[in-house]
This record gives sequence, C-alpha cells and structure tokens, in this order.
Amino acid sequence: RLVDHAREYIEENYPRPLNERLQRWTLAKVLPYPDRFRLLMRGAQLAKPLAFAMPVKVRDMMKFVPAKLPPPSPNDKAQVFPAIGERKQRVALMTGCAQKALNTDINDATIRILRRHGCEVVIAQDAACCGALTYHMGKAKQSRIAAARNIHAWMKEVNGAGLDAIVINTSGCGTVIKEYGHMFQNEALAEEAAKISGLAKDISELLSKIDLDNKLKPAMRVAYHATCSLQYGQRIRFAPKKLLKAAGFTVLEPRDSHTCCGSAGTYNLLQPEVSIQPKQRKVKALEQGAPDAIAAGNIGCMIQIGSGTGLPVVHTVELLDWVTGGPVPRALEGVAKEAAAAE
Repeated sequence: RLVDHAREYIEENYPRPLNERLQRWTLAKVLPYPDRFRLLMRGAQLAKPLAFAMPVKVRDMMKFVPAKLPPPSPNDKAQVFPAIGERKQRVALMTGCAQKALNTDINDATIRILRRHGCEVVIAQDAACCGALTYHMGKAKQSRIAAARNIHAWMKEVNGAGLDAIVINTSGCGTVIKEYGHMFQNEALAEEAAKISGLAKDISELLSKIDLDNKLKPAMRVAYHATCSLQYGQRIRFAPKKLLKAAGFTVLEPRDSHTCCGSAGTYNLLQPEVSIQPKQRKVKALEQGAPDAIAAGNIGCMIQIGSGTGLPVVHTVELLDWVTGGPVPRALEGVAKEAAAAE
C-alpha cells in the first residue's frame, strides 16, 4: 500500500520526460482493453521485421508479442454457465483484460473445471479490467473508475441470484480486487467494495475447498513458479502446489522460489533492461530440475517466463482441468506424456 501511494504521488507530481509519458499513456490506454490490445499486437506482429530500426524500448516490448494470437473466446462474453449436475455454488469469474487477448485457454479451463464440480459460473455484464495495471502505474483515477465498474457489476449479481465467490485466475488482478475495500474505505462505495473484496478468491483457494474428481494420473514433472502477487499479495503459498501434487504431478520447487520473475505488471515493459536479470535467474532455476512444463498462476509471469524458455508454460488451472476430465492443455500438445486412468 505504501508503494502504491508513492506511485500515485510520483505520477501526479514528477514531470516525466515526454517519451516516458507517451509510453505510459499508451500502456494505460491499450492494455486494459482486450480489443485494443489485440489490435496493437497484430500491428506489432506485422512490424517485427522492422524492429531493428526502432527505439530500444520499443524493440524490448516487441519481444513479448506472441507468434500467434488466439481468437476471442465466446466464453468471455457476459453469460451464465450452468453447473453440470447438482449446483453447489454460484460464482462469478473475473475474465480479465490482457489475458483475454493473450491466452483464452485459461478462462475456458476455469469454466470447465468449475462447472464439472457443481459451480454455476457467471460472467457478469459490464465487468471488465480490475484496474490493476493502471493502479500500479500510479494512475489512481483511471484504476478507481475500473474498480467501481466491477463493484457495481458484481453487486448486481450479489443482490440478484447471489454469489458464493468471485473467482480470479490472474493473481495480479486478485491482489487488487482484494484491496477494493481499502481503496474505497472512506467513500460511498465502502460497504459494497468491502463485500466484493470479501468474496474474491483465487482459483486455487476455491478448488482447495472442493473434492476434485481426478480421472488421470499424469506422468509429468512440473516446475511451479510462485508468483509474487499470490505468495505475498494474497498470502497463498501452498494451495496450488498441494492441488498439483494431489492430482499426481511431480511438483518441482525451484531454488529461490521467493524471488520475482521480473514481470511485475508493466515493469518488464517500462524497465526491460532491469527486468531481464530476474527473468534469466528465474528461468535458469525453473529449468534446473529438468521439468516437462512450468506452471504459474498469473498471465504476466507466464508471458515473461515463456519469453526466456523453450519449455511449455501453463496455468495451474489448465493442468487441473486436464486431469479432472478436460482436454490436454494446448501448450502441452505433443509434450504431454501418457496418463493412465486412475483406479
């Protein structure tokens, strides 16, 4: 909270150079909006052959542009997915913003596993970016507008058919949503913001309270990356690893697992020359155990680590969805080893 307060103060009082202001303005106006972000990345894909003639920071940012972009997923639109079988819970899924442009498999896997285990899944009308990206850039006004929009959208569901939880599968977003109560504590939205923060659950938190129906025993070694926003921002350190181990994965914990991969929201874009050092250390540590794949719980970390390794990088929920009856994660196609049916 002190760092966020400092960022806001600096943003309002420090006269940044023109090139920095332009870069930060562009990120704030593009990243939180999936359609804009997807359009920018398509343009960057076309411009890659000319990257050598571009400024260093632009070249560094283009390194994160994936070779292929997934088409928009129809599952990310406002709708209700009924539980398969008896309904045990009704939850809202926060679909995110950048994630909807970079990797649609994560939300799809989340919806599938929740439905199979008795959850009715709601994609709330008007819920969008959580405000994390701009919040951590010190752009408090823009982030609060996004946060208030989500609070109103989810409170409609709370006051309507009700919600047992708001599920988040991007730990950076979850950390900020759990801060909504603090962000609005002295304002008219205080009570509703606190209610939303109290309902917010990382996907690993929710799945830890469900008796998962594991159907396969995967013969896979998975290196688990503990994201900073999950282990420090939300104090969730063991749940994802326990879930993976219970599902039959051999979970490898890298050396210095407490350290950052260098992504840190937009840090790898704003400070690429600094963020590359922790990325290299993290990738080396993750690869050291000779895993078949790397798992993490945050899209930013997945992109950062994926840019430095040839190993497949998947979300924890994709692996859990697979062993409980879902498809093999796309990133593991051709890599996943045979899995015997569990007795």
